[in-house]
Amino acid sequence: MRILIAEDDYVNRRFLFKFFSQYGDCDMVVNGEEAVQAFMFSLEESDPYGLICLDIMMPKLDGLKALKVITSIEKEKEISDNEISKKFVITALDNAKDVQNAFEMGCEVYVTKPINTEKLIEVMKKLKLDTE
Repeated sequence: MRILIAEDDYVNRRFLFKFFSQYGDCDMVVNGEEAVQAFMFSLEESDPYGLICLDIMMPKLDGLKALKVITSIEKEKEISDNEISKKFVITALDNAKDVQNAFEMGCEVYVTKPINTEKLIEVMKKLKLDTE
């Protein structure tokens, strides 16, 4: 599986990379604009991401806006439900409006920081991507 990690904090990005590398090939970007570009490039290569992790608070384009753009591209290209990327957001914010917005835009799991291995294992179980 191909995995995209969009996180502007270096420590969190490296932690996510180390964890998700056991599940597939990981690409890392530092903002929402790069996430959208990487997503579009993966479609052009016919090698789309199976999992996309977006931090909400990032420079240039935040994770929710990037999520909205990525979801709209999938709809525009009529990507079938079983081939749509699994998406989840990570954030230090924990307010109901952001959670609701994330789910309305195609997010499947919402994780609050601080992140740790146990939380990420739960993400993989909720997304039905765990290897157990």
